[in-house]
Amino acid sequence: MSIDAITNAIDVFSDYKFIFVRVAIIMCDVLGIMVLVTTVAKSIYKFFHHEKHIKLTLAQGIALALEFKLAGEVMRTVTARSLNELIILGTIIFLRGAITVLIHWEIKAEMAEQEQEKKMEREEKT
Repeated sequence: MSIDAITNAIDVFSDYKFIFVRVAIIMCDVLGIMVLVTTVAKSIYKFFHHEKHIKLTLAQGIALALEFKLAGEVMRTVTARSLNELIILGTIIFLRGAITVLIHWEIKAEMAEQEQEKKMEREEKT
């Protein structure tokens, strides 16, 4: 095998790797959008049917959608070609991570509130 053949094989493999990563990024982004749209639709349905704890449903859906979007951003770091792109991606990852942490904190607070309500209802029944 010549050096040119090896170089060509590496270039072809690199192209396939790039295509695979781009497809995976698009899939993560689409899944994140689908989760978010589904969550919003479910929350609107619950709102109009006067169900409790819509906030929890919405927060959990947003958190899951952000996880998919965050995965896509992490994969984008593989295809980043310059330092500026990496800085922008790092900032986006940091911000999405911070938002995810805040949403998880909100979910825990909402779940604790639900538990408190259930406890008070049980005490009222006895």
